[in-house]
Amino acid sequence: MTFTLQELATLCRGELHGDANLLITGAAPLPEATHGDISFFANPKYMLQLRKTGASAVFVPADFAEAMEPAQVRVANPTKAFEQVVLKLAPPPIRFAPGVHPSSFISPDATLGARVSIQPKAVIEAGATIGDDTLIGANSYIGHESTIGAGCVIYPHVTIRERTRIGSRVIIHSGAVIAADGFGFEVVEGRQQKVPQIGIVQIDDDVEIGANTTIDRARFGRTWIKEGAKIDNLVQVAHNVVIGKHSIIAAQTGIAGSSRIGDYVMMGGKVGVTGHVEIGDRNIIAASTGVSKDLPADGGTWWGTVAVPLREAKQQLAWVHRLGQLFARVREIEKKLSSR
Repeated sequence: MTFTLQELATLCRGELHGDANLLITGAAPLPEATHGDISFFANPKYMLQLRKTGASAVFVPADFAEAMEPAQVRVANPTKAFEQVVLKLAPPPIRFAPGVHPSSFISPDATLGARVSIQPKAVIEAGATIGDDTLIGANSYIGHESTIGAGCVIYPHVTIRERTRIGSRVIIHSGAVIAADGFGFEVVEGRQQKVPQIGIVQIDDDVEIGANTTIDRARFGRTWIKEGAKIDNLVQVAHNVVIGKHSIIAAQTGIAGSSRIGDYVMMGGKVGVTGHVEIGDRNIIAASTGVSKDLPADGGTWWGTVAVPLREAKQQLAWVHRLGQLFARVREIEKKLSSR
């Protein structure tokens, strides 16, 4: 698909500086863009990339005033304007027609809503309920008495075990396992004995769960992912964990049992949270941080093997890097003292 630059400027309510009839055939980031592409510039640290880009046109902030070879479209939010154009240029999304593929297994005791699409070799067990307009991908498994709301997308090879409760407009990517047993054992007469895991998983509306993420069922009660939370790939959520509304959790994070994550919390990749910890609302946990104690609401940004305030962690790191210089100075002082 091809657009003139004027058409894109009008679409994004931008101020055009350049050839209105310039044809745009693609969209790409600044380093990858070539002739015919439009790109975007939203952060001053990428100024060098902007100056080197091969793009024909660039979305820039409304107050941008620097002269450059590519045409400019000045907009309030270059990132969102670029996103609009990408969606216009992208091929149409893949859509699945409603209906049940003949190779799937649907229990006679399952309930399917209107316009549900069940793909090849999916299994829907007895007592399960699937809401209107929901897609169940190929080879996915929906366990006994589980409930999935309207407008959900369950991609291929997802396992949702028994009695799970899922709200509306939930997206679960391939390989995710929802409601496997929690990791609970007790030593009895010198041997590890499994503690029964008889609770459920509850996932509220508008949650998205990444590929190969695992969310364990509760020992009793529920493991609870609240409204709007977004969980990346390869995340482990243990039994009885609660994740608050609109929190974001990046890949390879692990959250141990019975910990509670507040609303609007942000966790970077490889964060580790020990059991029975409470992280208050709106905390930001930097990548590879270990959290072993409660963090207060609105506590700020945390970073470190054991979480400490960001400023303190940076100071400690700076001290470590200066230790070599300090040791050298101490040796010089010792030499002077010993020569007296």
